[in-house]
Amino acid sequence: MNTETVKGFRDITGEEALKREKIKQVIIKNFKLFGFVPIETPTIEYEEFVKGENSEDEAVSDTFKLQDRGKRKLALRYEFTFQLKRVAKDKKLPFKRYQIGSVFRDEPIKPGRFREFTQCDADIIGSSEIASDAEILALASNIFKELKIPIEIQVNNRRLLTALVESLGSGSGEVRDKETELQIIREIDKLDKNREEACRNLSKILGSMDKVDELLDYFDKPLKVFLEQNFPGASDILELEKLCKIYGVKIKFVPSLARGLSYYTGNIFEIRSPKYNLSIAGGGRFNINNLPSVGISFGLDRLAELAKNIEIEKTKCLVLSIGKDKEAVELANRLRSVGISCSLMYGKPTKALEYANSYGIGFVIFVGEEEVKNKKFKLKDMKTGKEVFLNEKEIIKKLSEVSNG
Repeated sequence: MNTETVKGFRDITGEEALKREKIKQVIIKNFKLFGFVPIETPTIEYEEFVKGENSEDEAVSDTFKLQDRGKRKLALRYEFTFQLKRVAKDKKLPFKRYQIGSVFRDEPIKPGRFREFTQCDADIIGSSEIASDAEILALASNIFKELKIPIEIQVNNRRLLTALVESLGSGSGEVRDKETELQIIREIDKLDKNREEACRNLSKILGSMDKVDELLDYFDKPLKVFLEQNFPGASDILELEKLCKIYGVKIKFVPSLARGLSYYTGNIFEIRSPKYNLSIAGGGRFNINNLPSVGISFGLDRLAELAKNIEIEKTKCLVLSIGKDKEAVELANRLRSVGISCSLMYGKPTKALEYANSYGIGFVIFVGEEEVKNKKFKLKDMKTGKEVFLNEKEIIKKLSEVSNG
Protein backbone atom coordinates (compact mmCIF):
# COMPACT_ATOMS: atom_id res chain seq x y z
CA MET A 1 0.00 0.00 0.00
CA ASN A 2 1.34 3.43 -1.00
CA THR A 3 0.97 5.76 1.98
CA GLU A 4 2.69 8.75 0.36
CA THR A 5 0.66 11.93 -0.10
CA VAL A 6 -0.76 12.61 -3.56
CA LYS A 7 1.37 15.00 -5.62
CA GLY A 8 0.49 18.57 -4.72
CA PHE A 9 -0.91 17.65 -1.28
CA ARG A 10 0.81 17.46 2.10
CA ASP A 11 0.58 16.69 5.80
CA ILE A 12 1.10 19.65 8.13
CA THR A 13 2.26 18.79 11.65
CA GLY A 14 4.35 20.03 14.57
CA GLU A 15 5.37 23.66 14.86
CA GLU A 16 4.15 24.47 11.33
CA ALA A 17 0.63 23.34 12.28
CA LEU A 18 0.79 25.36 15.52
CA LYS A 19 1.96 28.42 13.60
CA ARG A 20 -0.90 28.15 11.09
CA GLU A 21 -3.38 27.74 13.92
CA LYS A 22 -2.09 30.94 15.57
CA ILE A 23 -2.36 32.87 12.30
CA LYS A 24 -5.94 31.66 11.86
CA GLN A 25 -6.73 32.82 15.40
CA VAL A 26 -5.43 36.30 14.56
CA ILE A 27 -7.46 36.42 11.35
CA ILE A 28 -10.67 35.16 12.97
CA LYS A 29 -10.30 37.60 15.86
CA ASN A 30 -10.08 40.53 13.43
CA PHE A 31 -12.91 39.22 11.24
CA LYS A 32 -15.14 39.19 14.31
CA LEU A 33 -13.95 42.64 15.45
CA PHE A 34 -15.21 44.02 12.14
CA GLY A 35 -18.61 42.33 12.52
CA PHE A 36 -18.22 39.37 10.17
CA VAL A 37 -19.96 36.07 11.03
CA PRO A 38 -18.70 32.57 10.13
CA ILE A 39 -20.21 30.23 7.56
CA GLU A 40 -19.27 26.77 6.25
CA THR A 41 -19.93 25.44 2.75
CA PRO A 42 -19.47 22.05 1.02
CA THR A 43 -16.12 21.09 -0.42
CA ILE A 44 -17.87 19.33 -3.34
CA GLU A 45 -20.40 21.02 -5.62
CA TYR A 46 -22.04 20.29 -8.98
CA GLU A 47 -19.53 20.95 -11.75
CA GLU A 48 -22.01 23.20 -13.55
CA PHE A 49 -22.37 25.39 -10.44
CA VAL A 50 -18.59 25.57 -9.94
CA LYS A 51 -17.99 26.68 -13.54
CA GLY A 52 -20.77 29.26 -13.47
CA GLU A 53 -20.42 31.97 -16.09
CA ASN A 54 -16.65 32.24 -15.72
CA SER A 55 -15.49 28.92 -17.17
CA GLU A 56 -12.67 30.61 -19.14
CA ASP A 57 -11.00 31.96 -16.00
CA GLU A 58 -7.76 30.13 -15.29
CA ALA A 59 -8.77 29.25 -11.73
CA VAL A 60 -12.11 27.83 -12.91
CA SER A 61 -10.54 25.78 -15.70
CA ASP A 62 -8.20 24.23 -13.12
CA THR A 63 -10.99 22.76 -10.98
CA PHE A 64 -10.76 19.13 -9.85
CA LYS A 65 -13.56 17.19 -11.54
CA LEU A 66 -15.27 14.23 -9.84
CA GLN A 67 -18.10 11.77 -10.40
CA ASP A 68 -20.22 10.01 -7.78
CA ARG A 69 -21.93 6.60 -7.97
CA GLY A 70 -24.89 8.20 -9.68
CA LYS A 71 -22.51 9.42 -12.39
CA ARG A 72 -23.30 13.03 -11.52
CA LYS A 73 -20.63 15.53 -12.63
CA LEU A 74 -19.12 17.13 -9.55
CA ALA A 75 -16.10 19.30 -8.72
CA LEU A 76 -14.06 20.44 -5.74
CA ARG A 77 -14.48 24.12 -4.91
CA TYR A 78 -11.66 26.29 -6.31
CA GLU A 79 -12.65 29.25 -4.09
CA PHE A 80 -15.55 30.35 -1.82
CA THR A 81 -17.03 33.31 -3.72
CA PHE A 82 -19.24 31.43 -6.19
CA GLN A 83 -20.91 29.58 -3.29
CA LEU A 84 -22.26 32.91 -2.03
CA LYS A 85 -24.83 32.73 -4.85
CA ARG A 86 -26.60 30.14 -2.72
CA VAL A 87 -25.57 31.15 0.79
CA ALA A 88 -26.46 34.85 0.48
CA LYS A 89 -30.07 34.24 -0.59
CA ASP A 90 -32.69 35.78 1.73
CA LYS A 91 -30.05 37.14 4.13
CA LYS A 92 -30.57 40.47 5.85
CA LEU A 93 -28.34 42.99 4.06
CA PRO A 94 -25.57 43.83 4.28
CA PHE A 95 -24.55 40.23 4.96
CA LYS A 96 -20.99 40.14 6.35
CA ARG A 97 -19.50 36.67 6.33
CA TYR A 98 -16.12 35.04 6.76
CA GLN A 99 -14.92 31.55 5.93
CA ILE A 100 -11.66 29.66 6.36
CA GLY A 101 -11.03 26.33 4.67
CA SER A 102 -9.43 24.30 1.91
CA VAL A 103 -9.83 25.04 -1.79
CA PHE A 104 -8.40 23.04 -4.67
CA ARG A 105 -6.74 23.66 -8.04
CA ASP A 106 -5.73 20.93 -10.49
CA GLU A 107 -2.74 22.86 -11.77
CA PRO A 108 1.01 22.27 -12.30
CA ILE A 109 3.04 22.03 -9.11
CA LYS A 110 5.58 24.76 -8.34
CA PRO A 111 7.88 25.29 -5.35
CA GLY A 112 5.74 26.48 -2.45
CA ARG A 113 2.50 25.97 -4.41
CA PHE A 114 0.11 23.12 -3.70
CA ARG A 115 -3.10 21.77 -5.18
CA GLU A 116 -4.86 22.09 -1.84
CA PHE A 117 -4.44 25.34 0.03
CA THR A 118 -6.26 27.30 2.71
CA GLN A 119 -8.14 30.51 1.97
CA CYS A 120 -9.41 32.99 4.56
CA ASP A 121 -12.21 35.10 3.05
CA ALA A 122 -14.28 38.03 4.27
CA ASP A 123 -17.12 39.49 2.16
CA ILE A 124 -19.79 42.14 2.49
CA ILE A 125 -22.83 41.21 0.39
CA GLY A 126 -25.34 43.92 -0.52
CA SER A 127 -23.31 47.10 -0.08
CA SER A 128 -22.66 49.50 -2.95
CA GLU A 129 -20.79 52.00 -0.79
CA ILE A 130 -17.07 52.49 -1.34
CA ALA A 131 -16.89 52.85 2.44
CA SER A 132 -17.21 49.05 2.51
CA ASP A 133 -14.12 48.76 0.29
CA ALA A 134 -12.21 50.92 2.76
CA GLU A 135 -13.46 48.81 5.67
CA ILE A 136 -12.21 45.64 3.97
CA LEU A 137 -8.76 47.19 3.47
CA ALA A 138 -8.68 48.45 7.07
CA LEU A 139 -9.49 44.91 8.21
CA ALA A 140 -6.61 43.56 6.11
CA SER A 141 -4.24 46.23 7.41
CA ASN A 142 -5.08 45.31 11.02
CA ILE A 143 -4.36 41.63 10.36
CA PHE A 144 -0.98 42.27 8.75
CA LYS A 145 0.04 44.68 11.52
CA GLU A 146 -0.70 42.04 14.13
CA LEU A 147 1.21 39.43 12.15
CA LYS A 148 4.10 41.90 11.74
CA ILE A 149 4.15 41.47 7.95
CA PRO A 150 5.09 44.68 6.02
CA ILE A 151 2.71 45.21 3.10
CA GLU A 152 1.86 47.43 0.16
CA ILE A 153 -1.84 47.73 -0.73
CA GLN A 154 -2.24 48.17 -4.49
CA VAL A 155 -5.59 49.26 -5.95
CA ASN A 156 -7.19 49.72 -9.35
CA ASN A 157 -10.68 49.71 -10.81
CA ARG A 158 -12.01 47.20 -13.33
CA ARG A 159 -14.15 49.86 -15.06
CA LEU A 160 -11.06 52.03 -15.47
CA LEU A 161 -9.05 49.12 -16.85
CA THR A 162 -11.83 48.13 -19.26
CA ALA A 163 -12.17 51.72 -20.48
CA LEU A 164 -8.41 51.87 -21.01
CA VAL A 165 -8.51 48.69 -23.09
CA GLU A 166 -11.43 50.04 -25.12
CA SER A 167 -9.60 53.33 -25.75
CA LEU A 168 -6.79 51.48 -27.55
CA GLY A 169 -9.09 50.15 -30.26
CA SER A 170 -8.43 46.99 -32.27
CA GLY A 171 -6.00 46.68 -35.16
CA SER A 172 -8.85 46.89 -37.68
CA GLY A 173 -10.65 49.72 -35.89
CA GLU A 174 -13.59 47.48 -35.02
CA VAL A 175 -15.27 47.49 -31.63
CA ARG A 176 -13.84 44.72 -29.48
CA ASP A 177 -16.22 42.14 -27.98
CA LYS A 178 -16.42 41.50 -24.23
CA GLU A 179 -14.60 38.15 -24.38
CA THR A 180 -11.65 39.70 -26.22
CA GLU A 181 -11.49 42.45 -23.61
CA LEU A 182 -11.37 39.78 -20.89
CA GLN A 183 -8.55 38.02 -22.75
CA ILE A 184 -6.60 41.28 -22.75
CA ILE A 185 -7.22 41.77 -19.03
CA ARG A 186 -6.04 38.21 -18.34
CA GLU A 187 -2.82 38.90 -20.25
CA ILE A 188 -2.35 42.18 -18.35
CA ASP A 189 -2.69 40.15 -15.14
CA LYS A 190 0.25 38.02 -16.31
CA LEU A 191 2.61 40.94 -17.01
CA ASP A 192 4.40 40.67 -13.67
CA LYS A 193 4.70 36.88 -13.99
CA ASN A 194 5.96 36.53 -17.58
CA ARG A 195 6.19 39.96 -19.17
CA GLU A 196 7.68 38.83 -22.49
CA GLU A 197 5.00 36.21 -23.16
CA ALA A 198 2.18 38.52 -22.01
CA CYS A 199 3.39 41.33 -24.31
CA ARG A 200 3.63 38.91 -27.23
CA ASN A 201 0.05 37.72 -26.64
CA LEU A 202 -1.19 41.29 -26.22
CA SER A 203 0.43 42.25 -29.53
CA LYS A 204 -1.51 39.49 -31.29
CA ILE A 205 -4.81 40.55 -29.73
CA LEU A 206 -4.33 44.32 -30.12
CA GLY A 207 -2.97 44.04 -33.65
CA SER A 208 0.43 45.64 -33.16
CA MET A 209 3.27 46.16 -30.71
CA ASP A 210 2.62 49.92 -30.90
CA LYS A 211 -0.71 49.33 -29.17
CA VAL A 212 1.06 47.34 -26.46
CA ASP A 213 3.56 50.19 -25.96
CA GLU A 214 0.65 52.64 -25.73
CA LEU A 215 -0.97 50.46 -23.07
CA LEU A 216 2.28 50.11 -21.10
CA ASP A 217 2.78 53.87 -21.27
CA TYR A 218 -0.60 54.40 -19.59
CA PHE A 219 0.44 52.06 -16.81
CA ASP A 220 3.10 54.56 -15.74
CA LYS A 221 0.64 57.46 -15.36
CA PRO A 222 -0.67 58.71 -11.98
CA LEU A 223 -4.34 58.74 -10.97
CA LYS A 224 -4.49 62.47 -11.74
CA VAL A 225 -4.20 61.78 -15.49
CA PHE A 226 -7.10 59.30 -15.43
CA LEU A 227 -9.21 61.78 -13.42
CA GLU A 228 -8.47 64.58 -15.91
CA GLN A 229 -9.47 62.34 -18.81
CA ASN A 230 -12.68 61.28 -17.01
CA PHE A 231 -11.91 57.56 -17.03
CA PRO A 232 -14.76 55.57 -15.44
CA GLY A 233 -13.78 54.29 -11.99
CA ALA A 234 -11.03 56.88 -11.41
CA SER A 235 -13.24 58.87 -9.03
CA ASP A 236 -14.02 55.66 -7.10
CA ILE A 237 -10.31 55.18 -6.45
CA LEU A 238 -9.97 58.80 -5.33
CA GLU A 239 -12.85 58.33 -2.88
CA LEU A 240 -11.29 55.07 -1.65
CA GLU A 241 -8.02 56.91 -0.98
CA LYS A 242 -9.84 59.53 1.12
CA LEU A 243 -11.76 56.92 3.14
CA CYS A 244 -8.66 54.81 3.73
CA LYS A 245 -6.88 57.87 5.16
CA ILE A 246 -9.55 58.03 7.88
CA TYR A 247 -8.56 54.47 8.85
CA GLY A 248 -4.87 55.38 8.65
CA VAL A 249 -4.44 52.99 5.73
CA LYS A 250 -2.17 53.88 2.81
CA ILE A 251 -3.00 52.59 -0.67
CA LYS A 252 -1.15 52.80 -3.98
CA PHE A 253 -2.86 53.23 -7.37
CA VAL A 254 -1.50 50.70 -9.88
CA PRO A 255 -3.28 51.02 -13.27
CA SER A 256 -1.84 47.70 -14.48
CA LEU A 257 -3.45 45.74 -11.61
CA ALA A 258 -5.98 43.41 -13.24
CA ARG A 259 -6.90 40.47 -10.95
CA GLY A 260 -7.46 37.55 -13.33
CA LEU A 261 -11.02 36.58 -12.37
CA SER A 262 -13.66 38.01 -14.70
CA TYR A 263 -16.39 38.68 -12.13
CA TYR A 264 -14.87 41.88 -10.71
CA THR A 265 -16.94 45.01 -11.39
CA GLY A 266 -15.29 47.99 -9.65
CA ASN A 267 -12.44 48.66 -7.25
CA ILE A 268 -9.95 45.80 -7.07
CA PHE A 269 -7.01 45.40 -4.72
CA GLU A 270 -3.99 43.25 -4.17
CA ILE A 271 -1.80 43.19 -1.07
CA ARG A 272 1.84 42.45 -1.70
CA SER A 273 4.96 41.84 0.34
CA PRO A 274 7.52 44.43 -0.89
CA LYS A 275 10.38 42.44 0.62
CA TYR A 276 9.61 39.23 -1.28
CA ASN A 277 7.56 40.69 -4.18
CA LEU A 278 4.75 38.24 -3.47
CA SER A 279 0.99 38.62 -3.59
CA ILE A 280 -0.45 37.65 -0.19
CA ALA A 281 -4.09 38.77 -0.42
CA GLY A 282 -6.48 40.12 -2.99
CA GLY A 283 -10.07 40.98 -3.74
CA GLY A 284 -12.43 43.63 -4.97
CA ARG A 285 -15.98 44.48 -5.97
CA PHE A 286 -18.28 41.92 -7.59
CA ASN A 287 -21.99 41.14 -7.92
CA ILE A 288 -23.72 38.20 -6.25
CA ASN A 289 -27.34 37.61 -7.23
CA ASN A 290 -27.29 41.15 -8.69
CA LEU A 291 -26.25 42.50 -5.28
CA PRO A 292 -23.18 44.79 -5.18
CA SER A 293 -20.58 43.19 -2.95
CA VAL A 294 -16.94 43.45 -1.94
CA GLY A 295 -14.51 40.96 -0.43
CA ILE A 296 -10.95 39.91 0.20
CA SER A 297 -9.13 36.59 0.37
CA PHE A 298 -5.97 35.77 2.32
CA GLY A 299 -3.79 32.77 1.48
CA LEU A 300 -2.90 31.08 4.77
CA ASP A 301 0.02 29.18 3.22
CA ARG A 302 1.67 32.41 2.04
CA LEU A 303 1.03 34.11 5.39
CA ALA A 304 2.66 31.22 7.24
CA GLU A 305 5.66 31.58 4.96
CA LEU A 306 6.04 35.31 5.68
CA ALA A 307 5.08 35.57 9.35
CA LYS A 308 8.46 35.18 11.08
CA ASN A 309 7.70 36.35 14.62
CA ILE A 310 4.61 34.35 15.52
CA GLU A 311 4.55 33.11 19.10
CA ILE A 312 3.12 29.64 18.79
CA GLU A 313 1.23 28.07 21.68
CA LYS A 314 2.68 24.77 22.80
CA THR A 315 1.51 22.65 25.72
CA LYS A 316 2.76 24.48 28.81
CA CYS A 317 3.52 21.60 31.14
CA LEU A 318 3.61 17.85 31.57
CA VAL A 319 2.26 16.34 34.79
CA LEU A 320 4.09 13.09 35.56
CA SER A 321 2.52 10.56 37.92
CA ILE A 322 5.06 8.44 39.77
CA GLY A 323 2.68 5.98 41.41
CA LYS A 324 0.20 8.73 42.37
CA ASP A 325 -2.30 8.66 39.50
CA LYS A 326 -5.30 10.08 41.40
CA GLU A 327 -3.35 13.09 42.69
CA ALA A 328 -1.76 13.69 39.28
CA VAL A 329 -5.13 13.71 37.52
CA GLU A 330 -6.57 16.07 40.14
CA LEU A 331 -3.62 18.45 39.73
CA ALA A 332 -3.92 18.38 35.94
CA ASN A 333 -7.65 19.13 36.16
CA ARG A 334 -7.03 22.12 38.43
CA LEU A 335 -4.35 23.47 36.09
CA ARG A 336 -6.65 23.13 33.10
CA SER A 337 -9.50 24.83 34.98
CA VAL A 338 -7.43 28.02 35.20
CA GLY A 339 -6.37 27.87 31.54
CA ILE A 340 -2.97 26.20 31.87
CA SER A 341 -2.51 23.56 29.14
CA CYS A 342 -0.98 20.29 30.29
CA SER A 343 -0.47 16.67 29.34
CA LEU A 344 -0.45 13.66 31.65
CA MET A 345 2.05 10.80 31.72
CA TYR A 346 2.55 7.84 34.02
CA GLY A 347 5.73 5.99 34.95
CA LYS A 348 9.38 6.66 34.30
CA PRO A 349 10.81 10.20 34.56
CA THR A 350 13.32 9.52 31.78
CA LYS A 351 10.59 8.86 29.20
CA ALA A 352 8.59 11.85 30.42
CA LEU A 353 11.55 14.19 30.03
CA GLU A 354 12.30 12.84 26.54
CA TYR A 355 8.66 13.33 25.61
CA ALA A 356 8.61 16.92 26.91
CA ASN A 357 11.75 17.76 24.93
CA SER A 358 10.35 16.18 21.79
CA TYR A 359 7.20 18.35 21.82
CA GLY A 360 8.76 21.51 23.23
CA ILE A 361 6.82 21.35 26.51
CA GLY A 362 8.30 23.96 28.83
CA PHE A 363 7.85 22.37 32.27
CA VAL A 364 7.49 18.96 33.91
CA ILE A 365 5.71 18.56 37.26
CA PHE A 366 6.60 15.43 39.26
CA VAL A 367 3.81 13.91 41.38
CA GLY A 368 5.29 11.20 43.61
CA GLU A 369 4.89 9.97 47.16
CA GLU A 370 7.14 12.65 48.73
CA GLU A 371 5.49 15.45 46.74
CA VAL A 372 1.98 14.40 47.78
CA LYS A 373 3.05 14.02 51.40
CA ASN A 374 4.69 17.49 51.54
CA LYS A 375 2.08 19.10 49.27
CA LYS A 376 4.93 20.51 47.22
CA PHE A 377 5.71 19.33 43.72
CA LYS A 378 9.00 19.34 41.85
CA LEU A 379 8.77 21.69 38.87
CA LYS A 380 11.50 21.27 36.24
CA ASP A 381 12.16 24.05 33.70
CA MET A 382 13.06 22.16 30.52
CA LYS A 383 14.91 25.11 29.02
CA THR A 384 17.22 25.87 31.93
CA GLY A 385 17.17 22.51 33.74
CA LYS A 386 16.39 24.32 37.00
CA GLU A 387 14.24 22.43 39.53
CA VAL A 388 12.20 23.95 42.37
CA PHE A 389 9.63 22.62 44.85
CA LEU A 390 6.38 24.59 44.84
CA ASN A 391 2.88 24.15 46.20
CA GLU A 392 -0.10 24.16 43.86
CA LYS A 393 -0.81 27.90 44.12
CA GLU A 394 2.84 28.73 43.49
CA ILE A 395 2.90 26.44 40.43
CA ILE A 396 -0.22 28.11 39.00
CA LYS A 397 1.30 31.57 39.56
CA LYS A 398 4.61 30.53 38.02
CA LEU A 399 3.09 28.91 34.92
CA SER A 400 0.61 31.76 34.43
CA GLU A 401 3.48 34.24 34.24
CA VAL A 402 5.61 32.47 31.65
CA SER A 403 4.98 32.38 27.92
CA ASN A 404 4.00 29.02 26.46
CA GLY A 405 5.51 29.79 23.08
